[in-house]
Amino acid sequence: MPSLKEVKTKISGVKKTSQITKAMNMVAAAKLRGAQEKMEAFRPYTSKFNEAMSNLSAGANPDQFPLMETREVKNVELVVVTSDRGLCGSFNANIIKQALRMMEAYEKEGKTVNFVCVGKKAHQALRKTGKVRKSYTAIMAHFQMFNAREIASDVADQFLKGACDKVEVLYSEFKSVASQRPVAKQMLPVQPIETEGETANKQSGDYIYEPSEEEIMDVLQPLYLNVVVYAAMLEVGAGEHAARMTAMDNATNACKDIVSNLTVVYNKARQAAVTNELMDIVGGAEALK
Repeated sequence: MPSLKEVKTKISGVKKTSQITKAMNMVAAAKLRGAQEKMEAFRPYTSKFNEAMSNLSAGANPDQFPLMETREVKNVELVVVTSDRGLCGSFNANIIKQALRMMEAYEKEGKTVNFVCVGKKAHQALRKTGKVRKSYTAIMAHFQMFNAREIASDVADQFLKGACDKVEVLYSEFKSVASQRPVAKQMLPVQPIETEGETANKQSGDYIYEPSEEEIMDVLQPLYLNVVVYAAMLEVGAGEHAARMTAMDNATNACKDIVSNLTVVYNKARQAAVTNELMDIVGGAEALK
């Protein structure tokens, strides 16, 4: 049985750890509020942008736009978006696992796969594969639209040069504080966005655009890529704080359980020590007789 001092030291250490995890939980909750508001404010913009793209791209001729060029897929580029920091449970691990599964699936089809890592955790995990073409680390804490524009421009240049035939962005979609699900979305070639349900039924007739549809599409397509990347970064940013809040809450509860168990051990050790002392006293008294 461990000594009283050892158990007491462990209890003190676990209580200090509990204070740290509780503080991190509160910080993550405060950051989540801001990140979630930012993400939810951007979602209507994304929805409207997709609606505009659906109206324009539905009747567009893909041959007129280089970013819509469909060719035989030999090289695939995966833009993997994770956080820069850890201590958020399996949040980043789920994205990495999905990226590796997609890589294996494409390689079984005879395709070459490269990664563009957005976030330090993606770079650290995927660099072991030797397939990381470019990494953007230390930007997820305070990212802006210009960061998304830089990433989208780089990927688009690779596609236009023929270095890759298909580009997908992989990120964790924010469902709720308790649920974040890795999803993959095709970026390039830009596909005509199809509307379904009531929206599709309401659309009828031809639209007259000024300037021409071609001129508008030339401007909107690069912006569309920026929106896709930035929306993915916002989803990951909110999901990271939600996952960290949940992980720190679980860690705090685990610390309480450990302290409770150690307290029982401490009481047993103390009881055993008192019993031994009493036996020594009784034994000494008997020896004096």
